Amino acid sequence: MNILVIDIGGTGVKLLVTGATERRRFPSGPTMTPAQMVAGVKRTARGWQYDAVSIGYPGPVAHDHPVGEPPNLGRGWVGFDFARAFGKPVRILNDAAMQALGSYRGGKMLFLGLGTGMGSTLIVDGTLVPMELGHLPYRRSTFETHVGDAALERYGKRKWRARLDDVIARLTAAFLPDEVVLGGGNVRLLKTLPPRCRAGDNDNAFAGGFRLWAPARKPRGRK
Repeated sequence: MNILVIDIGGTGVKLLVTGATERRRFPSGPTMTPAQMVAGVKRTARGWQYDAVSIGYPGPVAHDHPVGEPPNLGRGWVGFDFARAFGKPVRILNDAAMQALGSYRGGKMLFLGLGTGMGSTLIVDGTLVPMELGHLPYRRSTFETHVGDAALERYGKRKWRARLDDVIARLTAAFLPDEVVLGGGNVRLLKTLPPRCRAGDNDNAFAGGFRLWAPARKPRGRK
């Protein structure tokens, strides 16, 4: 079965299909609606053959459906019928969860996505548990307030790294993972990785999208 994987971001939508070696991309932006996304995907994926679709969605997801509107895109995502729009079976994960699934090697893994905010997912023995840890209270605000892009601009790299080290230490103490995977674009700014951490790769989102349809690797539990 050929799978089309769609990774939706605030500035661009990236695509990859089973068997292809080069991803394709088109711009998104703060006014992009789900219908515009589908039209852009169909146009950009022309010539690719696929039987099913995986979507990495930049917002909360439950049971293959968005349950909150994305902060950096247009409106209308909640309640949109993606399967009908594509005419194919569709599975949807939060974008951080999809990258986490593609990064997973076994055991208990905590994934933290470092970018505009802080995405988070826990995978325990194959069971995927998306979370919103970035919104938890921390230093009179939230975790992502201190480790997202805004914090990087406000504090500078040195203080941002120190805050990130503290956040990772607190979450590691709370969840006791076998390892922590740090994904997202800002991982490249780390000179050294904290203990028991390894760097992820944004392209792991595509691996996660393909794994969604693999019977032996499909994550158990709520998506």
